[in-house]
Amino acid sequence: MSDNQTFDAIVIGTGQAGPSMASRCANEGLKTAVIEKDKFGGTCVNTGCTPTKAMVASARVAHVARRGNDFGVEIGDDIKVNLKKVKARKDKLVKNSTEGVENWLRETKNLTVFKGHARFTGNHTVQVGNQTLTAEKIFINTGAKPFVPPALQHVNYMTNADILELEKVPEHLIIVGGSYIGLEFGQMFRRFGSEITIIEQGDEIIGREDSNTSETLRNILEEEGIRFRLQSECISATQKGSQITVNLKCSNGTPTITGTHLLVATGRRPNTDDLGLEHTDIKLNDRKYIATDDTLKTSVDGVWALGDVNGKGAFTHTAYNDFEIVAANLFDNDSRKVSDRILNYALYTDPSLSHVGMYEQEARQSDKNIWIGYREMSRIARAKERGETKGFIKILVDADTKKILGATILGIDGDEIIHSILDIMYADQPYTIISRAVHTHPTISELIPTILQNLKPLD
Repeated sequence: MSDNQTFDAIVIGTGQAGPSMASRCANEGLKTAVIEKDKFGGTCVNTGCTPTKAMVASARVAHVARRGNDFGVEIGDDIKVNLKKVKARKDKLVKNSTEGVENWLRETKNLTVFKGHARFTGNHTVQVGNQTLTAEKIFINTGAKPFVPPALQHVNYMTNADILELEKVPEHLIIVGGSYIGLEFGQMFRRFGSEITIIEQGDEIIGREDSNTSETLRNILEEEGIRFRLQSECISATQKGSQITVNLKCSNGTPTITGTHLLVATGRRPNTDDLGLEHTDIKLNDRKYIATDDTLKTSVDGVWALGDVNGKGAFTHTAYNDFEIVAANLFDNDSRKVSDRILNYALYTDPSLSHVGMYEQEARQSDKNIWIGYREMSRIARAKERGETKGFIKILVDADTKKILGATILGIDGDEIIHSILDIMYADQPYTIISRAVHTHPTISELIPTILQNLKPLD
């Protein structure tokens, strides 16, 4: 190959949006290049959804086994977790997914795969190793990486990627950050057998949620033996042998916590600092994400930003939707846009926490006439039959338009159930479509119509 090559399209990064974007371009007849500096599949496949949910599944098996007597199943008292085997199962799933993405790309006609770190040298030129690639269309899908506060960088900390490589259960795992990553790993390793302390500088865990949601989930996790230190700021950390001590600025509790392992889960930042963007007219916002419009175009004509790097979602499903939006506008004469998207996500603790649309705290601050439907999981027959009665279902409705504004489900199977609500919201139909539906008994979902038949004004 020559050192300089011209393409019709270049895709940088193979996270959730990149491979589909590259494949679509190639299938449309565009001579396409796709560049990956590390592992194919991005965060989701390698250090996010696939490996963590595989390990969450192992942790749940251990948890259910310990509860065997509750269901009349005598298993024995000594339930042990072999983390090396858990890791091996996880690694196999990751390997299959990563190799599947790579093989798909390498076997696609009109598509050339480059391995290496891509850096812009101009608005439409990208350097990979000693090769310079040029294209009129460039799609940036470089994702994000963990943020580690300077105060914690002087000890042997782990990120969400590092902790996946452990083969021995930590004795005492300290987690800094009480949001999605911290809570999933906290519960997971508690069920594996670790002592867990989670440090959160906010007043409550997962601060974006309604206060009752956060408090309920924290109580559930505390019942499993997880300790929380809220309103506690990490100001430094020291290490002596295998012991790590975190020093806190706090109003309650001890000012130090000592454990054997430290997981830092304090958020993520976009991979924009080493892309060579200073050689382009591509603009960043004040949080260093690539600035885009409602169709994901950047400030440079012919350049788009998809996935975590644009700061418009930070979820696998929103990244894939980014691809759908760009492809629809480019190839299908279909004017889709980001603002059409309804907020939805799930936190994969057990029980899971799922949310769509508006929060209750947002509703209270709005000038809308709001109805609310609410039911504890402990009042749902199927939840009781399964011995999974923790949590609740909450639905918000605009009393004037009869449209569903948002919903939160903290409970068994909530991550699946909530889509019946989301689909009605996308269809822009009134809540009565569900409230008058006849759902199968006995299921968790059958109570969605019942909840909507008993709406009350939001106090």
